[in-house]
Amino acid sequence: MAQTTDNHLVTEARDTFGKGVARKIRAAGKIPAVIYGHGTDPVHVTLPGHETALILRKANQVLELDIAGKVQLALVKDVQKDPVRQIIEHIDLIVVRKGEKVTIDVPVHLEGESAPGTSVNQDANTVSLEAEATHIPESIVVSIEGLEQGAHILASDLKLPAGATLITDPETLIVGITGEQAQDLGEETEAEESAEGESADEASDEAPAEDAE
Repeated sequence: MAQTTDNHLVTEARDTFGKGVARKIRAAGKIPAVIYGHGTDPVHVTLPGHETALILRKANQVLELDIAGKVQLALVKDVQKDPVRQIIEHIDLIVVRKGEKVTIDVPVHLEGESAPGTSVNQDANTVSLEAEATHIPESIVVSIEGLEQGAHILASDLKLPAGATLITDPETLIVGITGEQAQDLGEETEAEESAEGESADEASDEAPAEDAE
């Protein structure tokens, strides 16, 4: 018996379509989906709702679909959700094969804290990578622990998993460390002191005039 993966889903092929059919599928706790790519005809399937939703909590998932006993790998291309209830209404899947390279956007996650008194500006939340379809990273982790004002991390500085290639411009700024918060407070203090000084000068200028009267 073939070993299954954590992303293995038993699907039901279907030959009926339309909004009415899709509503019935969702009412039964399942998700309508379509698989296409590699010059094949689109295949319409029904996915188990709960299991699929758990898998889709992670980005760029490759599903191992059991379609009438035949296994097909498919990359999640698009997930359509109800804007109010956030229920998955439909999923588009693209056929992939082991060893095939795909281009995907991978989230960038920051960990750690920069030096005291600094501010962290994350300019890019994702980067585009080319990776083997069955070894797509869930995220790229960037440590900002102890970084001082003026430090910056470019796309070229990211540590990519083995076999992955950066597609995003290497000069793209991912994270910049500034001291804006401390600087703003200093500017406000200087402005207040300047205003107080001007008020004192005005008071001293007016005092002789009052005496003269």
